[in-house]
Amino acid sequence: MFVVRSATDPDPLLLPLFTERVSAGFPSPAQDYVEAELDLNDYCIRRRSSTFFVRATGNSMTDIGLHSGDLLVVDKAEQPQHGDIVIAEIDGEFTVKRLLLKPRPALQAMNPAYPTLYPEALHIFGVVTAFVHKTRSTD
Repeated sequence: MFVVRSATDPDPLLLPLFTERVSAGFPSPAQDYVEAELDLNDYCIRRRSSTFFVRATGNSMTDIGLHSGDLLVVDKAEQPQHGDIVIAEIDGEFTVKRLLLKPRPALQAMNPAYPTLYPEALHIFGVVTAFVHKTRSTD
């Protein structure tokens, strides 16, 4: 697993956030009104000191839109809750799965081709608070 820590005090990169929402159906006329400026560090990271980034590999989470190569934003200080997407350790390997606490602790893949895991001991490394999925390669 390749882990990158978030910068402790990054320079803000403020980009325009438009008031008009984008329709996923029929497009509406474009609006030129900026609601605010948005810094993705502030939007995606709640606790800089406990946040790190990691890249996903594999396709066990594709049903939630998480694909191999996507960048995960993970907070180690977040308290894991039922239904959270988490980074967990199983047999010395890290995996990303949905955490189920009821009726018994489990790690659920979000792709029917993969089984739900019921580990003897559940070690949660962090909660995925966001992920970045590029729609176009920048290579």
